[in-house]
Amino acid sequence: MANNTALSKAKDAKKDEFYTTYEDIQAELNHYEEHFRGKTVLCNCDDPFESNFCKFFLRNFNYLGLKRLICTSYGDSSMVGQQMSIFDDEEQPVTPENGYVMDIREVPMANGRGVSDADIHNLLTSKKRGVKRLKDSGDFRSAECIEYLKQADIVVTNPPFSLFKEYVAQLMEYGKQFLIIGNQNAITYKEIFPLLKKNHIWLGHHCGDMAFTVPATYEPRETRFWVDESGQKWRSLGNICWFTNLDLKKRHEEIILYKRYFGNEEEYPYYDNYDAININKVSDIPNDYFGYMGVPITFMDKYCPDQFEIIGATESEGKGFSEGLWNAESKVAQPLVNGERKFKRIFIRRRNKV
Repeated sequence: MANNTALSKAKDAKKDEFYTTYEDIQAELNHYEEHFRGKTVLCNCDDPFESNFCKFFLRNFNYLGLKRLICTSYGDSSMVGQQMSIFDDEEQPVTPENGYVMDIREVPMANGRGVSDADIHNLLTSKKRGVKRLKDSGDFRSAECIEYLKQADIVVTNPPFSLFKEYVAQLMEYGKQFLIIGNQNAITYKEIFPLLKKNHIWLGHHCGDMAFTVPATYEPRETRFWVDESGQKWRSLGNICWFTNLDLKKRHEEIILYKRYFGNEEEYPYYDNYDAININKVSDIPNDYFGYMGVPITFMDKYCPDQFEIIGATESEGKGFSEGLWNAESKVAQPLVNGERKFKRIFIRRRNKV
């Protein structure tokens, strides 16, 4: 069971609730269909009544050929509070201290042709097959939820951004396949970058702008915030990525390199404090240079491990080094060109001279 401090942090983490749209989930999952047949999927940060992850897998349960779907989350859903009859033990109140779980092995279709909203509603509110109360809080780190994690093949969700490092660490500890949403800045976290460098995880298909619905309690912001005609609040972020260890076609597509280094050396200055050339845009990577190159972290969205080798990175969360660059010969804290600091860089080199 998670300790009190962890549970307190988990409750605070709910302040970074960003609900992913069904359309964004579908657009990403379209690239991984072959991985799901016969598998148990876990969405362990997902209210079955509110989460579009849950809705997506319910609607596509039969199409994807899933073996089982498990969704767990905290017990403070407004829908759960209103629909007490969904629980077997109706006389006991549902409180935020009790999480909830939906654990199903089949999704019946009334019309026999596809899963409708009515089918999903009937399933969620079924006393035999629907949502059940957990004994614990629903924190993904609790012993009860970890038992569900052990039974899963693939984890798909949008975990709290504030707990991203801890969330990924748990997935790696239990050797799970996953497809999750995170901030692009996580690329250079000292806990995350080594996994990317060693090709234990990589970026998914989409990386960039993504819009999320947020709770009504969220305060308005000057930018990237709006309220739609229904009164729903929205926020968008421009640096959102899917992180995964499921293979996908994009990962094997090499970057087309059309620029040249030799004859244009002035465009590629060396760093003051590291033996590598600076490249400001991924599209500027030259096709005739095979030494070390420093590229923006947006490179990871185009990275093909057959084409490039990752050497290291600078500025892990602004605190110094990521794996690969700390050595006696070159102690790179921040990449400098003519004394000017460059933003976070990934250091790479071409794999083969062709």
